[in-house]
Amino acid sequence: MERTLVLIKPDAMQRDLAGAIIARLEKLGLKLVALKMLHPDKALARKHYAVHRDKPFYNELVDYISSTPIVACVFAGDGAVDTARKAMGATDPAQAEKGTIRGDFGLSIEKNSVHGSDSPVTAEAEIKLFFTPDEIFGY
Repeated sequence: MERTLVLIKPDAMQRDLAGAIIARLEKLGLKLVALKMLHPDKALARKHYAVHRDKPFYNELVDYISSTPIVACVFAGDGAVDTARKAMGATDPAQAEKGTIRGDFGLSIEKNSVHGSDSPVTAEAEIKLFFTPDEIFGY
């Protein structure tokens, strides 16, 4: 069964949207198999966003994701990555369809409420950054 990482970002946390976001993903048939609230330090943020290291917005991403606590989730299901990404909508909330998480809750391209893994390979690497194997459940 495929797994994907979902991070509920600071802007969504500040607006008490974690439960609503998790509920939307569960309603699509994704199973919540890991969940934790944490305040990422800059080292974790840098590892998570390493793929963007050479981009001009990298430092802003690192500062933003480490600015307040977030919720990290692992969801499992057939096609979990694609299902979660469709539910999230386009990265830029201005381009995201209404009814998607970013279309309904996102404030800007940076403050777009959620992060989701972009492929099964990326998901497995990202999950390892935030969870140990014994923190992920199968039921």
